Amino acid sequence: MGRFIMADFIKPGKKAPAFTLKDQDGQTVKLKDLAGAPVVLFFYPKDNTPGCTKEACAFRDRYAELQSAGAQLFGISTDSAESHVKFRDKFGLPFPLLVDENHAMSEKYGAYREKNLYGKKSMGIQRSTYLIDSAGKVVKVWKRVRVDGHDQQVLDALASLAEQN
Repeated sequence: MGRFIMADFIKPGKKAPAFTLKDQDGQTVKLKDLAGAPVVLFFYPKDNTPGCTKEACAFRDRYAELQSAGAQLFGISTDSAESHVKFRDKFGLPFPLLVDENHAMSEKYGAYREKNLYGKKSMGIQRSTYLIDSAGKVVKVWKRVRVDGHDQQVLDALASLAEQN
């Protein structure tokens, strides 16, 4: 088995890597189709785990504000569509959850990396968020997201993006 080379997070100012993924309902989502509005991609480790649930619910509770800011929001994990449907339905999540079971997109964005939990190393998604502008450029990257207050950080970044345009 070849050694896995971890990609770095995409630096602000760079073009966001293209992707085509299905959401929990089998609808195809392509980055190029999202042009013209800011996009928020939040990568999270696993459906129905405490931190991920808290983060998704915080975005759910601020979803109207995110939409008012013109943003399109997507959650991404390596869970299956079936798992995403259960997660969405259980917590009433109003935004799409993208399926990245083979973690190809998460790797492109640098979110799939080695994690060290209590001395045990494993590969998985590191909680991280990207803000991409309407032209497809990365504006901001949050690499090791702490859930508390993260929804406000994203809204603040969207507000400053709007002021620049």
